[in-house]
Amino acid sequence: MELAQVNISRLLAPLDSPRLKEFVDALDEVNAVADAASGFRWRLQSEAGDATAIRVFDDDWLIVNMSVWESPETLLDYVYGEAHRAVLRGRRKWFHRPTEAMTALWWVPAGHRPSVAEAEERLVHLRAHGPSSHVFTLKQIYGEQSITPYFTPRRNI
Repeated sequence: MELAQVNISRLLAPLDSPRLKEFVDALDEVNAVADAASGFRWRLQSEAGDATAIRVFDDDWLIVNMSVWESPETLLDYVYGEAHRAVLRGRRKWFHRPTEAMTALWWVPAGHRPSVAEAEERLVHLRAHGPSSHVFTLKQIYGEQSITPYFTPRRNI
């Protein structure tokens, strides 16, 4: 099994606006760090090399990031690594503060590459039912086949 993750964010301004320039300029580097990370398997991207043109929930103001990782540890090493944390620190300048779950994780068979529709279903399920072995969060990661939490990470951005 491998770990799929999706996170979506609601933009405060269009991607081509001066307000989002710093974020857009950081995408290539952050994606390159992910691509080279230990345990990285795949990420959603268009022919342009990122996922900014891919729509989620038919909403032009939402952007999506989706990837597959070897394990929770390898995903967390990337998420809390310096390159990604630098972008996370600026998120309030570029994105609305979330009022519902915007990140979801779930186990997939090795080699499976989830679709946007699959990610939408997982997010909707998480919002309606909370974390479980079907879909969970970075704060409460469930093991591949368990119904109890795998571990609860405690890291700061």
